[in-house]
Order: sequence, then C-alpha cells, then structure tokens
Amino acid sequence: MKGILLAITIVAVSILELRAQGADTNRIEKAKKKYQELFAAKMTASKTDPELMNILQNFIFGEVFYIGDLDDKTRELITITVLTTNQTLPQLKAHTNAALNIGVSPIEIREVVYQCAPFIGFPKVLNALDTINSVFKSRGIKLPLENKGTVQENERFEKGKEKQFPLYGEGMKQNMKDLPGEFAEAIPRILTETCFGDFYTRDGLDIKTRELTIYCALAALGGTERQMASHAVGNLKVGNSKEKLLSAMVHCYPYLGFPRVSNAINVIREARIQ
Repeated sequence: MKGILLAITIVAVSILELRAQGADTNRIEKAKKKYQELFAAKMTASKTDPELMNILQNFIFGEVFYIGDLDDKTRELITITVLTTNQTLPQLKAHTNAALNIGVSPIEIREVVYQCAPFIGFPKVLNALDTINSVFKSRGIKLPLENKGTVQENERFEKGKEKQFPLYGEGMKQNMKDLPGEFAEAIPRILTETCFGDFYTRDGLDIKTRELTIYCALAALGGTERQMASHAVGNLKVGNSKEKLLSAMVHCYPYLGFPRVSNAINVIREARIQ
C-alpha cells in the first residue's frame, strides 16, 4: 500500500513539474515572439549579464505584456512616457524604434513626450526629444513633424479652461487663493494656460491616452500622490476604467519598481467620481 501511495505521489509531483516546465516554456516562447514583434530581431543572450537579461526579457515580454487590457501601441506609449520621465535615454531609443515597428506614429510618440513637459519640466523633455528625433532621422522621418497646436496666443487661458474645468474644476484656484500678492492669481492661471492651454488642446493624441500617460508619468516621478489622486479621477471621467489604470501600472512595474507602482495602485483603489 505504501508503495502504491509513493508511486502516486511521484506521478503527481512529476505532472506538476511538467506543467510548471510547460508554463515556463510558454512564457519563454511568448517572450521571444513579442520581442521579435517589437524590435524586429531575435531575443539573444547578453554577453556580460545573461542571467539578469534572461529574467528581464522573460518577465517583461513573456508576462507583463500579456497582463491587463492594453494594446501594444498603448503599452509602448506608456513605456516611452516613463522612460522620458526617468531619463533612461538608451532604453528610450530602443523603445522609440519598437513603437515605430508596431505602427505607432511619429506624431503620437512626439506628443506623449511633449505632454510630459508640465509634469517633469522642459529640460528633461528636450533630452528625450534629442533621443527620439535621432531615431526619426535614422529612419528617414522628416523633421520637424507636422504642427499639431490648435490654440492662438490670446486663446490660451480660455481654451485651457475648457479642457481643465470639466475634469478638475477650480480646485487649484481655490487651493491658491490665500497666497500673498500676485501669486494667488498667477499660479493657477499659468497652470491653466500651459498645462491645459498649450498641451491638452493639441491634436495627435486623444484625451484618454493623454490622461493615462500623465498618470504613468506621475507614478514614475514618485511623491505625487496628491496629483495622482486628481488624475486618477480625471482618468475615470474621460472613460479610462480602473482596470485600464491597473493594467498600465502593471506595465510600468519593470521600469519603475514595485514601491512607486504600489503607491499608484493604492491611489487608483481609492479613486471615486464625486
């Protein structure tokens, strides 16, 4: 009897091991397939750090890319956003090529980088533009790209307010009203004029993509829970579900690390439209 039980146990363990091996093989095969689609090249071992690259490639391209409800174009726009925010420019170069390979337009790539400016500052955006433009030039894409601005100089405040108010109301104006002197008026005004008037009004990206990638940039910055809370609600208002936001955070994990992604997930959990 003991012999039969032992045999059954051995068979059961063997089946589980085979299943685990099959799952691992499936993950590896998926990683190879996705890598080829993105980079138009076979996934090869690193000459210096093969173990780390094996973990990285199988995790990102064999697992993360298959979790959640995002298409690959959106995933690459998210990746470009967080790489711009983090200033990890060698990887930004690779993923700009990947985005173009799967059909993301140069305009879309440029616009997600432009949209980062009010949140991460213009110098970092200029660094990122040097990188993406070098890729565009190498691929024969003529620069400058088509102008996508829609607002005249004297319209920046009013057009910006049209974008800002339905999503965020006058919260910033109320928060700043007790500042001394000119600052009570100037700070909320320049936010309306620049963030919303100069950028939200641009063509080339739909509002859902703008809000989603902005949330990813805020998550990448860290220490922005207050702003993430506002933009999580903004995402819900434009039609991005919590599931979509969570999918984006899972996609960001390999590039940001778990603590910042975990903080962003907690903000999403608590987000409600009032």
